Amino acid sequence: MRATSLRLVAHGHTAALRRARFGGADDGLDEGGLRAALAQVGPERRGHLGVTDTCLSSPAAAARQTADALGLLPTIEAALADCDYGDWSGRSLEEIAGTRQRALRDWLSAPDSAPHGGESVTAVRDRVGRWLDGQRDVGRRIVAVTHPLVIRVAVVHALGLPTAAYRQVDVEPLAIVRLTSQGTRWQLRLAAPAA
Repeated sequence: MRATSLRLVAHGHTAALRRARFGGADDGLDEGGLRAALAQVGPERRGHLGVTDTCLSSPAAAARQTADALGLLPTIEAALADCDYGDWSGRSLEEIAGTRQRALRDWLSAPDSAPHGGESVTAVRDRVGRWLDGQRDVGRRIVAVTHPLVIRVAVVHALGLPTAAYRQVDVEPLAIVRLTSQGTRWQLRLAAPAA
């Protein structure tokens, strides 16, 4: 059986991401985000991603536009959606810190907390983890374009770490995280750039 190769790609910059706003508005890529995504593409229209059997994307416009800029034709996968930030959606981190400081502190320190009325980080990990577990033995080369938080919890799940460890994983726009599986568990693969 062929190993499963999963490349998790963080979508490019959006206005909300640059302004440290919680998700909500279905922002597309901003001009800089689109330029940066297009710059990742080589002459073969795959850039650093190599051969792909399947491309999946979060339902968000930024993820779909990133996949398109990379020359991929994504299928929407609901499990790759960003966290539901409830009544914090569209609001800035600074605004929440100024009006609901204790709630923000709780959310940042306790992965089970959801003071905004949406999903907790634990709920996002559970959703993404179920999807990730279902991909282990498919034997395909998959690219999944999604959100930084989704990639952070996917890495934590794949490595069997406590959910709180997601805070120690930074994912920048257009970052690529590579996971491989022979069917039983995921391995994080750190590859050198192609020569």
